[in-house]
Amino acid sequence: MTLTLAERIDAAFAAEQAAQSVARTRCDIPLSYEAITNEWLTAVLCSETTGAAVTEHRLGPPDDGTNNRRRIFVNYNEIGQAANLPGSVFCKATFGLANRQMLGHSGGVLCEVTFHNEARHLLDIEAPRALMANFDPVSFRSIVVFEDFGDRASFCSEETSVDLDFARAQLDILARLHGRFADSPELAGPLSVLPTWYDRFHNLATFHLEDSCSAGVDASEAFLPPELFTRRAEIWPATMHSLELMKELPLTLCHGDVHLKNWYQCDDGRIGLGDWGVTHRGHWSRDLAYTLTTALTIRDRQTHENELVAYYLDRLAAAGGPRVSVDSAMRAYRLSIPSAFAFWTLTLKPDPAFPDMQPAATARVFIERLGQAMADHKALDIG
Repeated sequence: MTLTLAERIDAAFAAEQAAQSVARTRCDIPLSYEAITNEWLTAVLCSETTGAAVTEHRLGPPDDGTNNRRRIFVNYNEIGQAANLPGSVFCKATFGLANRQMLGHSGGVLCEVTFHNEARHLLDIEAPRALMANFDPVSFRSIVVFEDFGDRASFCSEETSVDLDFARAQLDILARLHGRFADSPELAGPLSVLPTWYDRFHNLATFHLEDSCSAGVDASEAFLPPELFTRRAEIWPATMHSLELMKELPLTLCHGDVHLKNWYQCDDGRIGLGDWGVTHRGHWSRDLAYTLTTALTIRDRQTHENELVAYYLDRLAAAGGPRVSVDSAMRAYRLSIPSAFAFWTLTLKPDPAFPDMQPAATARVFIERLGQAMADHKALDIG
């Protein structure tokens, strides 16, 4: 009998828990944060400093969502202290079974690790740099270790006020990302392992996505445009149809989950983009539409949307991407909104097998903004 992916992940997880192997080398992946050893941290953090070693470490409080996140505070021997090695690191992992099920089905584990190992060093943008990134393709156990921002940067929230300068800074980053990898040899080389957006969404859809999205829409009547909610039975078919149409568009490297909470501001004012777990090969319009429809208030988006799209197109061409008319861009933009909307109706009412991903208050704000964009762009009437 052939096991489903969910059954294979369950079996691999059970085998790991029974074996309780210890991570010691840089190639090893710990079973949990509690199982991390000084020896493993030495291998990860001290490999370029001969004689340096981690002498003790302390775990920060758990922060579990789509990933299992945690800070680790580190002490070194005298050689490590003299080398000014990082005193703390921030980690993202998939130690929990629910996290592995979701990110295994969606491809998120592969995507984030591949971005940091194969693409990050090619980009001139503000984004986190991983000290190491690794995953097990059978169990989907993973860990990515970052140098800790500490007080040098703060992430945005759904309450962050985004003005036009901030929005343009976001679009500058997207344009440099999309322009760098438009028609790039890396897409057919080391980045070819990344799924297309079409495949990424359909892989996640095999794991009860339609039911979760429909439940999220049903729970959102109070903050959706009436003309959208009354046609709620059409939302999922329109989403799948939009993906079929987007499938034919040119590919570049995309972030994929550019909602406002994944953007951060450095203490020197620079804007950065984190959480690359939905990185994929896709059309730039998804990142563009998803950014503007979640970052801006409804009124600000309606007022400045065309202006900002035109700004992005200028920056995209300047960064090596294609020259595209505003009319063509807006057609692709319209196709990109439904699958972004699906990400947040899913988040409001996730399947019981999924981890809790975001607070309900966050989901409601983004569903309201995306829902109005669905109505404004007549996304249910895509031909």
